Amino acid sequence: MNPVNPENPVNPVNPPIRVLLVDDQPLVRAGLRVLMADTPDIEVAGEAGTGTEAVALARDLGPDVVVMDVRMPGMDGIEATRIVTAGPGAPRVLVLTTFDDDAYVYGALRSGASGFLVKDMALDDILAAIRVVAAGDALIAPGVTRRLIEEFAARPEPARRPSPEPSRGLDGVTGREREVLTLVGRGLSNGEIAERLHISAATAKAHVARLFSKLDARDRVQLVILAYEAGLVP
Repeated sequence: MNPVNPENPVNPVNPPIRVLLVDDQPLVRAGLRVLMADTPDIEVAGEAGTGTEAVALARDLGPDVVVMDVRMPGMDGIEATRIVTAGPGAPRVLVLTTFDDDAYVYGALRSGASGFLVKDMALDDILAAIRVVAAGDALIAPGVTRRLIEEFAARPEPARRPSPEPSRGLDGVTGREREVLTLVGRGLSNGEIAERLHISAATAKAHVARLFSKLDARDRVQLVILAYEAGLVP
């Protein structure tokens, strides 16, 4: 499914994207709520101020997208993301971060988040990001999201968190699929991968689909993380 065109958001066929706002700062939630109130294709399904509340509301309300803060009292956004994204039919999660001082975003990606929102980004970009993620895509490139992934993929998880599980291997991945995974890790789209490898866009898409299946990856963000962990991207 393609995301709704940000320039023409009204879509009479599809219902509005239902969003759960999670942030311990009421002013942040209020600002996002006001922003979405005037957006026909996006509606606020609920709000939470803690990770524990987010897990409960995600279960009860069944939103399409959870906009998740990272730093919250009690259960943080990383653990909440891990729980919220577990199981079939789980909502997509966009991590809300300040980037400059938030050392936990890589952990959130490994926990199942599909991308980032930066608190000071343009409001139209926030709406566009929600639409893209709701459509089943992931925010890995271009621009700020790609830089975020590159930055945090190079860092170890914070010491306060439990040791991560060993990285999944690439057993069963062919040489060509390894090349495709490397290019996904660099943030290239299917079209760009096709051009780089001199294959058709359909073939590139098929390779990516097989990587999803073989590596049990939910989306392209997780493929990016696997590419970094496997040492395919310097």
